Amino acid sequence: MRNYEVTFIVDPVLSGDEIKATAQTYIDHLKSEGCEIVYIDEMGLRQLAYPINKRTTGIYYTVEFQGETGAMINKMELAFRRDERIMRFLTVSLDKYGVKYNDDKRKGLIGKKKKAVKAEIAEVKKSAPKKAKVAPKPAPVVKEEEE
Repeated sequence: MRNYEVTFIVDPVLSGDEIKATAQTYIDHLKSEGCEIVYIDEMGLRQLAYPINKRTTGIYYTVEFQGETGAMINKMELAFRRDERIMRFLTVSLDKYGVKYNDDKRKGLIGKKKKAVKAEIAEVKKSAPKKAKVAPKPAPVVKEEEE
């Protein structure tokens, strides 16, 4: 089976129920085409890099799925193009490294360590005794002997 990932942006003007119904429509579409849904990530409201249809934000969804062939991709993308609720979409075929990366990310092996390391550093800084500021000693003055 081949692995794919589709990310799409739903118009934020819709109500919460309409947004979820829109996402569910495409998930059901994939299931009806015989695909196995691996993971659904609702990223929520995000700022767009540039305005799309006079909107500056959008609701992001990412669906990772497996399918026998790529035949269902064209049907799904045609449905995305026809749907006015979808602002943008991107479908990507995942290789073994992409699948492993997504799996590790879901398990928390990627992305969480930086926060943990920063927390540890902050903890060490708080517990370390503060050094008193000491003025530097002046250099000794050497007097030359007169002959």
